[in-house]
Amino acid sequence: MQQPWDSSNYGRHGRFVAELAGSLIDDLKPQSGEAILDLGCGDGFLSGRIAEAGARVVGVDTSPDMIAAARARGLDARMVSAESLAFYEEFDAVFSNAALHWMPDQRVVLAGVWRALKPGGRFVAECGGHGNIAAIRIALLAVLGGRGFARERIECNWFFSVGEYRAMLESHGFVVEHIALLPRPTSLPSGMRNWLEIFRRGLLAELPSEDREAALDEMVALLKPVLCDREGHWSADYVRLRFRARRP
Repeated sequence: MQQPWDSSNYGRHGRFVAELAGSLIDDLKPQSGEAILDLGCGDGFLSGRIAEAGARVVGVDTSPDMIAAARARGLDARMVSAESLAFYEEFDAVFSNAALHWMPDQRVVLAGVWRALKPGGRFVAECGGHGNIAAIRIALLAVLGGRGFARERIECNWFFSVGEYRAMLESHGFVVEHIALLPRPTSLPSGMRNWLEIFRRGLLAELPSEDREAALDEMVALLKPVLCDREGHWSADYVRLRFRARRP
């Protein structure tokens, strides 16, 4: 299932995802004159931050709405799947934030990243890791599974452990300089309902309109005891996988 994105809604209620990536850009250390590929660039918010360092940035994504938003920022944004990258030794670095876990064929993605990098180029990324949104996933399985959705359709992300992803990177020739899981409970100023409507938009759209609100109510009720404090502040149980690897 292709996850549909609404760039305006994402910008209003999902901007925290990019705003939390400041230290990832610090790890990237973009330099003036470098060519950098932003893999899963979304609306280009972080591509623009990287370009501010003087780098030439190319962003790729599969969402037409996100690509239009990135181009509106004046960025070189292209509607290209991460599983069909056609670049060859063009980039000093590949950067990715909160996108890899949406890509089903990681081995094809990593092969494309390898080809896209110049020798000595670096791959700096962060995505959901093993244990990410565990409580949210259980609520989705309980509510949507009870409505006939198959488990493999509900579990529409790929969250890897350190050992699994290190092995995949190394099997594609990368030298892994750093990789770690980072537990990161993340405040949701707009609440859990908005999170579900943004990040599970495709699944929810398959429900009859008269049942969609009921399903959302049920999921929010299930999650409230564990992800909402007594003052009404919601958080998401994020665990991020962050790594820095290099093509020799």
